[in-house]
Amino acid sequence: MNTSLSSAIKGLHLNLDRVGSWIAPLTLRVFLAWEFFESGLEKWNGQNWFADIQHNFPFPFNHVPATLNWELAMWAELICALALLVGLGTRVSAVILTIVTIVATAAVHWPADWSTLSELAQGYAISNKGHGNFKLPLIYLAALMPLLLSGAGKLSVDALLARYFWRRSHR
Repeated sequence: MNTSLSSAIKGLHLNLDRVGSWIAPLTLRVFLAWEFFESGLEKWNGQNWFADIQHNFPFPFNHVPATLNWELAMWAELICALALLVGLGTRVSAVILTIVTIVATAAVHWPADWSTLSELAQGYAISNKGHGNFKLPLIYLAALMPLLLSGAGKLSVDALLARYFWRRSHR
């Protein structure tokens, strides 16, 4: 009885691992594609407000005109979101979106003033109540890391291209 339960658990883990290599990265890609595309569309349809926060941008973006920063952020969010969705150039897109998220966190979401870790921790929130709101950007960074480090997964254009070029190189 104990051996069959152990076998069943091992079989379940094996099947979850198989499915996970296809579905887990896809889930992250779809989630991040939705979030970043939505943010890019807001910029596409909105007014540039970067001039008001340009002084908060980290180097070198604080030396780039606000209009160019707006365009760079918008196109990065739109193009990289679509690339993530299909899993094309996933690692490059993850790097670009990581940079966009870090710049946004520094310029918009990080608390302006804090002197203790408990004050900083108050910024770990979705809504800014005077202490920043870096929770959501931190979630995005955490979700981007597996894609950056492990790639798009098996259900992606990246994987399809890798299989194609591997077969061609081994003929």
